[in-house]
Amino acid sequence: MAPAPSRLGQASWTAAGAVARQHQDSTKLHSDCPRNAGTNGRKVPSPPLLRPTTHRPHLPLVTYKMATDRLAALRAERAQQYQPSGYQPQDPSAYQMNAYPPQDNTHGTYGSNGYGNGGTTETEMTRFYDEITALQDLIHSYRDNITRISNLHSRSLTVTDDESLRHTTSELDAVASQTHDLSAQIKQRIQLLEANRGKVQGRDKEAWIQQTNVVKSRFVTAIQEYQQAEQQYRQRSRQRVERQVRIVKPDATQQEIESVVNNDQGAQVFSQALMSSNRYGESRLAYREVQARHDDIKKIEKTLTELAQLFSDMSVMVAQQDETIDAIETHAVQADKAMEQGLQETDKAVDHARAARKKRWICFWISVAILCVIAIILAVVLTQVIPKNNNNRRR
Repeated sequence: MAPAPSRLGQASWTAAGAVARQHQDSTKLHSDCPRNAGTNGRKVPSPPLLRPTTHRPHLPLVTYKMATDRLAALRAERAQQYQPSGYQPQDPSAYQMNAYPPQDNTHGTYGSNGYGNGGTTETEMTRFYDEITALQDLIHSYRDNITRISNLHSRSLTVTDDESLRHTTSELDAVASQTHDLSAQIKQRIQLLEANRGKVQGRDKEAWIQQTNVVKSRFVTAIQEYQQAEQQYRQRSRQRVERQVRIVKPDATQQEIESVVNNDQGAQVFSQALMSSNRYGESRLAYREVQARHDDIKKIEKTLTELAQLFSDMSVMVAQQDETIDAIETHAVQADKAMEQGLQETDKAVDHARAARKKRWICFWISVAILCVIAIILAVVLTQVIPKNNNNRRR
């Protein structure tokens, strides 16, 4: 016979029966609902009822709910113990949208990281190298403009109609103005680098000075190229003006030609010759050509003056020496002196070796001479003694 169920088992049985009846009522209501009309009157089968056993009685629903809530609270408390402070759970989609969150751009110094002597931040040196790259790009653009200006110079000397000449002159003025602004910008940024040089120390300062000097040298070279291009164009323009003056006035003197080229008063001489010329149409074109070339020469002179001033300023900047360069030059001078002393010692050693070799040759030839003298004496003595001996034997 099975043992009688305890009070806890009876309570479990009663609670389970109530849950089963509630489930049957909800199933019936679900099947009678109009939204389930598509089931064609089919009843949704209810899950089988759980029969409590007397051997392992079930806990009441209230007790089970309390245990479940307590377990969830313990798990949440343990999870908070293992989470770092300030951690906030995020939506997984947030990791996809921001896989690499923005970082602080403030870095420590080289000295704090153990890579330098301190005094310079990585961000500052990064900005410096970015500025060097930008300056190199600007100098490259500056040299490209110089090439364009040279090409426009050649084109302006070959065009024949007024419209093409005006178009070429307008384009040339635009490029020249852009190049002037570009040179001013490069100069200002190089001066700013020179002014900020004292903010860096150690190896960073050496790199700062070296890279700045490289940029300055390239800019000075570009300025010299621009000067050469302008000087060549000025020379060709002068030759073109001289040819045009010869067309109108073949007997023009060199002084008259120089007056036409160099000042505005010379145009009066040209206009007088134009009025007395027989070839009016050709002379008129020549006169307009001379006027245009005269304006170009004035612009060239102005550009050359600006370039000379810019070259002077950059030369002064390049000539400025700092303690690092002075130390390098001092070591170089000392090395040169040591090299000169070494060369002098080497020359002395070579002279001594030559003198010793010369003395050895002198001794050798003296010995040869002595041997020759001895041989001659022996030969003379023998030639005298041998005949006497033969005569004595005959007697």
